[in-house]
Amino acid sequence: SPASPGIASGPAKIVQHASEIDKVLEGDVLVAEMTTPDFVPAMKRAVAIVTDRGGRTCHAAIVSRELGIPCVVGTENATRVLKPEQLITVDGSEGKVFEGRIAREEPKIPLVTPRARIRTTTKVYVNLAEPELAERVASRDVDGVGLLRAEFMIAQIGEHPRYMIAQGREAEFVDKLAEGVTTFARAFNPRPVVYRTTDFKTNEYRNLKGGEEYEDVEENPMLGYRGCSRYVKELDVFKLEIEMIKRVRQSYKNLWVMIPFVRTVAELARLVRILKDEGLRSSKDFKLWMMVEVPSNIFLIDEFIDVGIDGISIGSNDLTQLILGIDRDNPKLAEEFDERNEAVMIALEKAIKTSVSRGVTASICGQAPSVYPELTEKLVEWGITSVSVSPDAIETTREIIAKAEGRMASPSMWRRIARTAS
Repeated sequence: SPASPGIASGPAKIVQHASEIDKVLEGDVLVAEMTTPDFVPAMKRAVAIVTDRGGRTCHAAIVSRELGIPCVVGTENATRVLKPEQLITVDGSEGKVFEGRIAREEPKIPLVTPRARIRTTTKVYVNLAEPELAERVASRDVDGVGLLRAEFMIAQIGEHPRYMIAQGREAEFVDKLAEGVTTFARAFNPRPVVYRTTDFKTNEYRNLKGGEEYEDVEENPMLGYRGCSRYVKELDVFKLEIEMIKRVRQSYKNLWVMIPFVRTVAELARLVRILKDEGLRSSKDFKLWMMVEVPSNIFLIDEFIDVGIDGISIGSNDLTQLILGIDRDNPKLAEEFDERNEAVMIALEKAIKTSVSRGVTASICGQAPSVYPELTEKLVEWGITSVSVSPDAIETTREIIAKAEGRMASPSMWRRIARTAS
């Protein structure tokens, strides 16, 4: 199925395991059963990506959209049907793979965007993970980074944090992570950069050097030992991230924090206390966001807000799969995975309206707004304060938001837009 638009041709390099990524050279098409964060160095060299498994919210789809390269996922048999070094063309817009070179390659993310800048009250943020893209994307018509993923930078470090702690190399881990995050904070300053603390799952942690010693093999890592639960149970590891955040903020106050996969109110309360004890408390230049991606976040949204968060960001990828009970990486269920499902829409509306009424900002950082323009219009109607999308969707999302605001704008909103523009 289509996962990232564009057309590109190149020789197929079939990678069965992350240990084989060095076989992928500049200009190759990466073909794999599935990708994980440790595939990223090869993904950056590839002109296109094809996978056997996954849907449009899987790792390969998300990273391809960020890198601006074509991607087709959920083919079920690409690693078996395609031959090593076979010249193929990947059409990421149509979700098709052809033999031979059949069309000119489309460019990656443009260096410049010729369109005139549009003013909107609803902010447009971008989802990013690759430090090399920071400067280029920061020059676009974007209000900040609504989702800065830590996982790809940690994958580049390549070693399990607990393995590094055991060797007395905590400072090295902090230094390397701070270097990557500083790149984003500097490029976007003074616009906010919302750093999502690590959301590696156990299978992804196991792929790091030393990981097998510290991680269990879980039947279902998506519902396993991840997110906020890990932080409160492994405080020594989480404090490495806290140290990095504090260090970067010494120079760049535009770095904010977002906590992923929060299951219970008590869990969040404990984490907020930990951050406050470390000097990270809400202020004019520091905001703490919580991702809304577990159904409990919807049912108890008021109670989560009471704990003391400044904003929410809806992780529509995980929220949709948990509301609908659909594995978002299963190609056989790809057609049923739809954020526009009535149950999901009810959840989105409740989260946004409740948050805004409580004076808490509401954002969304899943793939849905990048894919469904009509959903973005609904989000604006419900009062969402920002929408965070992949780099390829920045300008179109701004246009969709401007049209939606134009249809529903009251005179007071137009005055706010005028003040923003002045």
